[in-house]
Amino acid sequence: MLEAAGAAAGAGHDGGVTFQAILFDNDGVLVDTERLYLQATREVLAGAGVTLSDADYVELFLRTGRGAWHLIEGAVDEAALAAFRAARDRRYQELIAAGDVLIAGASACVARLARLYRLAIVTSSDPAPFALAHARTELLRHFELVLTRDHYHHSKPDPEPYLTAVQRLGVSPERCLVIEDSERGLRAAKAAGLTCWVIPSPLTRGGHFDEADAVLGDLAAVAERLLGPSAIPARPPG
Repeated sequence: MLEAAGAAAGAGHDGGVTFQAILFDNDGVLVDTERLYLQATREVLAGAGVTLSDADYVELFLRTGRGAWHLIEGAVDEAALAAFRAARDRRYQELIAAGDVLIAGASACVARLARLYRLAIVTSSDPAPFALAHARTELLRHFELVLTRDHYHHSKPDPEPYLTAVQRLGVSPERCLVIEDSERGLRAAKAAGLTCWVIPSPLTRGGHFDEADAVLGDLAAVAERLLGPSAIPARPPG
C-alpha cells in the first residue's frame, strides 16, 4: 500500500521516486516556535549587553548551528553559561505556553499524509519545549517516530539526526523525503543522502536553498505535490 501510494505520488515530481517515509523538521515547519526561541535568546543576551539581530540569529542558529553565547564579552565560565541557557530555556517555554504555535495547514497536511506514508519528526529541539509545543497540536498521534535533541550526539547540520531516523525506520534513504525550513536542516538532509524539500519560514526566506530538491510555499503545497491537487481542501471564502 505504501509502495503504490508513493509511486503514484512520486512519478510526477521526482523522476519516478517512490517515497515511503516523510521526515519533518519541527520548529518552523510544524510549529511556529523559531521566532519564540529567537525572542527568548535575544532577551537573555540583551541582559548581558549583546544585541542579537534577526540576521545574526539566522546565521548563528539556522545556517551554521553555532549558537550565540560566544558574543558575550569577557570571561564567561561554564556556570555562567549554564545560567544563561537556563534563563533562555525558561523564557522560551513561557512564550510557547502563552499561545497557539501550530502552523497553518499542518493538521490537514499531516493527517492526510499519515494515511499513505510513514511519518517521523527529526528536530533539534530539547524534549521539554518540544512536548510543550505539541501539548495542544494533536499532531504526534500521526507520527511513528520522534527524535529530539537527546536521541543523538551531533545536531544539524550534521547528518546524524537524519541517519538515525532512517536507521530506526528501516527505510532505504532513497525512499525518504525530508521537509525542512532552514539551510542548517537542508545541509543535514543532503549530507545524509536524502531528498529534501524546503518551505522557507519568515526568518529563512533569504536563505540559500540551491541544494534543495524543491522549494515550496507551504505545507499545502507539499501535500498537493505528493497526493495531487485535491489533497488539501480549499479554505472557504471569508
